[in-house]
Amino acid sequence: MALPILFLLLLSISFTESKLTVDYYKNTCPDFQRIVRETVTLKQSAQPATAAGTLRVFFHDCMVEGCDASILIASNHFNVVERDAEINHSLSADAFDLVTRAKTALELTCPGIVSCADILAEAARDLVTMAGGPYYKVRLGRKDGLVSKASRVEGNLARANQTMDSIINLFAAKGFTVEEMVALTGAHTIGFSHCKEFTDRLFHYSKTTPTDPELHPKLAEGLKRTCANYRTDTTMSAFNDVITPGKFDNVYYQNLKRGLGLLSSDHALVKDPRTRPLVELYSTNQAAFFKAFARAMEKVSIHEIKTGRKGEVRRRCDAFNSIST
Repeated sequence: MALPILFLLLLSISFTESKLTVDYYKNTCPDFQRIVRETVTLKQSAQPATAAGTLRVFFHDCMVEGCDASILIASNHFNVVERDAEINHSLSADAFDLVTRAKTALELTCPGIVSCADILAEAARDLVTMAGGPYYKVRLGRKDGLVSKASRVEGNLARANQTMDSIINLFAAKGFTVEEMVALTGAHTIGFSHCKEFTDRLFHYSKTTPTDPELHPKLAEGLKRTCANYRTDTTMSAFNDVITPGKFDNVYYQNLKRGLGLLSSDHALVKDPRTRPLVELYSTNQAAFFKAFARAMEKVSIHEIKTGRKGEVRRRCDAFNSIST
């Protein structure tokens, strides 16, 4: 009888450790949500691009071995980390600064209690709501990961020039449906992309046709001027949603049907028979988009999370607690 009892005890402990709750910090850090919200409000007011930048950092974190704040770790002489992978070079400095500010404030109030992973998840949701998007519940209790390596990033994040087949397969491998993928891509309703992500559509579409003929002519003309020196000025960028770039709404999907999608992967959504019906739905029904996005984000936010002894609560978000980690 001893072995079954021991097994049940271990199972109970494992379940308890892995359970996330909305009020996880109710007793240990009751001001958690207020502190994050106030930090987010101040940062977004000063730097309106923070919302899109933080949402992207959060997604890039979760898609590479789970929502464990491994994207926040800084490289050192012994380890090249996720944020230094090529695809992450353009991640927003404002997003990293936001998390640092929130962590500093929380450490002063309740030291050693709140994980960086929870801060990032909560901040991303608050910013979506602040930009006009849907509110969704964020369950808390994640631990910060113990590993961050640039070599593990490739193949876990979709690129702008990938085919819709490969993007669907990438999401499916992580347990996400086509509907969830299309809804999550709606995050492109805010923020911008650097010119290098879409210049093939402007200057190198084909040998006979330099510019993608399905890109709206006036948009193509404007983007060519904006990105004329993209090889020498890598900071040049354009809004993903050229109509309402700072508002979280469904105009992104409306744009796709007008030839105003910026990235090749954006435009592919309106061309592929598996995704076009969802573009049609979300472009005409913002409530349906918001509902789908909220559900998908709740699912993303618990993707491969670390709990219990599988993680830690970092003292600083950009460094592991142990030098040997």
